[in-house]
Amino acid sequence: MAFIGNVLWFIFGGGLVSCILWFLFGVLMAITIVGIPFAKAAFTIARFSAFPFGKQLVDVRTLGGTRIFGTGLANFLWIILAGVWLFIAHLTAGIASCLTIIGIPFGLAHFKLAFISFAPLGKRVV
Repeated sequence: MAFIGNVLWFIFGGGLVSCILWFLFGVLMAITIVGIPFAKAAFTIARFSAFPFGKQLVDVRTLGGTRIFGTGLANFLWIILAGVWLFIAHLTAGIASCLTIIGIPFGLAHFKLAFISFAPLGKRVV
């Protein structure tokens, strides 16, 4: 079922566009030395946004790993500079998708992306 949802999301739900935009944002951030941690997070979200069904992004500490020093500060900067706007954009797209019965799964995927867009550093796809 997740495969079908991922294929439909990729083609009709905005997965391809979302993946491309997150990837381009990651490339833009990777050009700067300071933005490399943000680029890594953007590439992770790009992979996740292409095929979100059947996957989750969880905190690295939940999986038994350790977070890089300064992740909290970097997430704070991310929230101020980009996270709020990305959260609002995915939340709005999710609400718009949920207005139709067929779009509810796409809306749920947008809600997942909204919460991940808010503070993505220190997350891993499982």
